[in-house]
Amino acid sequence: MALILCVETTSTNCSVALASDNGGFENPYGIAYCLDVLEDNSDGYSHGERLHVYINEILKRNNFTVNDLDGIAVSEGPGSYTGLRIGVATVKGLCYALGIPMMAVSTLKALSKQNISSNVSIAMLDARRMEVYAAIFGGVDQLEPPSAVILDTDSFSRFRQSGSVTFIGTGIIKFKDLIKEDQHTYTTSNPTALTMCDLAMDKYKISDTVDVAYFEPFYLKEFKAG
Repeated sequence: MALILCVETTSTNCSVALASDNGGFENPYGIAYCLDVLEDNSDGYSHGERLHVYINEILKRNNFTVNDLDGIAVSEGPGSYTGLRIGVATVKGLCYALGIPMMAVSTLKALSKQNISSNVSIAMLDARRMEVYAAIFGGVDQLEPPSAVILDTDSFSRFRQSGSVTFIGTGIIKFKDLIKEDQHTYTTSNPTALTMCDLAMDKYKISDTVDVAYFEPFYLKEFKAG
C-alpha cells in the first residue's frame, strides 16, 4: 500500500489529507484515493500553529506514524505567499528527514476537481482588487495555464459564450457580480487537500517528484512587501 500525505495551505484553509491506493471514503467530488481529510476553513490564517498539529492528528487517528509515509505532496500555488511558504517549508523538512519523495500538485488543478459536472471549469483564486489567479480545465485537460487576470466583462468570454461554465474558488464572488450571467455554476470554495489526493497518487506512481532542496512555490507573481 502506498500512503501519501497531502498538504494544502494556499488559502485560509489549513488542510491535510491522506491518500491511499487501497481506496478511500465516499466524498462529493468522486476522489478515489482519499483515506481521510482534516482541515480548518476559518477566516484567519493559522497555518503556522495548526499545520504540524493537523499532520500528527490525521496520522494518529488512522493508526499511522510519519514513518509509514511513502511520500508527501504539497499544493504548489498560486495562492497566499505566507501560506505557500509555510506549507512548502513543512513538506521539505519532513521529506528530507524521512528520506521520502516530494510531489508538487497544481493548486488550481486540484481546485478544478471540485467540479462534479461535465462543464468546463474555471478555477479562480482571489487576489487583490479585481485580480484573480485563474486556470481553465476541460475534464482532466488544462485548456489555459494559470495566469493573473484583471477581471472585466470580457474575461473568459470565449468559454462563457460556448455554454455553461463552472466557476470554482474564492475569486468568483466579484466576477459573478460583474458579469451577471445566471446560466453558469458558481461554487465559492477554498482549495482542499481532499482533491489533491488522486493527483498526488498519480504523480507518485510515475515518480513525478520534485527536488526537495531546490523546489520553490509557484507564486505566479513576484512577492512585493507592503
